Amino acid sequence: MSSVPAPRTPGAKRAGPGEYAFDFGTVEKIMGGPDYSTAHGPCVEGDRMIVGLMRMKAGTGAEPHSHPNEQWLYILEGTFEAVIDGKRIEAKPGTVVYIPANTIHAGKASSGGDVVFFTVKDGSHSLHGIKAT
Repeated sequence: MSSVPAPRTPGAKRAGPGEYAFDFGTVEKIMGGPDYSTAHGPCVEGDRMIVGLMRMKAGTGAEPHSHPNEQWLYILEGTFEAVIDGKRIEAKPGTVVYIPANTIHAGKASSGGDVVFFTVKDGSHSLHGIKAT
C-alpha cells in the first residue's frame, strides 16, 4: 500500500492512489492566501497540478503578492478586477486570466457581487503566494 504525500498547501486535499474524482462541495475549504487574500474554497493537489474553486466576497480580494509558480484563473461568476505586473484588467465570466510565475499581482471582486473562479497552478509551489513588501 503506497502512502499519500502531504499536501504542499496546508489544509488542501492531496489526491491519493485510485482517487480520480473530487466533489468540491465536500472538500474542505481553505484560504487562498491566509495573510493577503480573502479568497477561500476547496483545493485539490496532484503530483504536478493544484486546482481550486475560490470565492471572494464583493469588494474584497488579494493584496499585491507573487508566487514562484504560474497561475490560471477561469472566472465563473462576478467581475474580477486585477492589476498584473502593473496592467489593469477586468475579467467577467468566461474569461481566462494568466499570471506568470514571480509576477506581482493583486485582484478583487467588484463591489457589485462576489467573484467565483476556478484556479490552476503548477505544483512547483503551494497554492499560497508571498505578500509583496
